[in-house]
Amino acid sequence: MIYKVRIILDTKEDIFRDLEIEASNSMEDFHNAITQSFGFLGNEMASFYTCDNEWVQDEEIALFDMSENGSDVRLMNENFLEDVLTKNTPKLIYVYDFMNMWTFFVELADIVEKQPSISYPNLLFSFGELPETPPEKNFEADASIDFDDTLENYNDLDFDENWN
Repeated sequence: MIYKVRIILDTKEDIFRDLEIEASNSMEDFHNAITQSFGFLGNEMASFYTCDNEWVQDEEIALFDMSENGSDVRLMNENFLEDVLTKNTPKLIYVYDFMNMWTFFVELADIVEKQPSISYPNLLFSFGELPETPPEKNFEADASIDFDDTLENYNDLDFDENWN
C-alpha cells in the first residue's frame, strides 16, 4: 500500500509537501523523504510525535536514543509507517533540528495501490519555499494575564480550602 501524506511547515505562510511513500517503510525512511523534500541536509536530530486529532503531542519516535543508560524510547528505524500512521491515527508532529525547532504537521491524506511505474518515495507536489530561518515560536505566556495579581488574590479563588 502507498500512503499519500501532506507535510506542512508550522508557519503563517503556506509551505507544504505532498509525498507518496510505501506504508511498509520505516519511520527513518519517512524522515529521510521529508528532509529531502524540504531541502535539508538530514544531518540533524529529529523526532516524530504521535498526537490526537487536535495535534496534542503524545509519544516520541526518535531518530536516535540519546539517553545514557538506554531507555524505552521508540526509534525510527524500529518502527514502520503503517504501524504509526493509520486511518484511525492520521496525524503526526515532526520536529527537525532541535536547535532550530523546524516543526511540521504530518497528515495521512489517502491510501492507494502501488503503481509499478512509480519509484517511491515520490514527491507529488511542492508548495512554498522554505525560509532561511525557522519560524519563531512563541513560548511566552499571554501578557494580558497578571499571574502576580492572581497569587495576591488567593483568597478570592472561590473554592473551599479544606476540599480534601
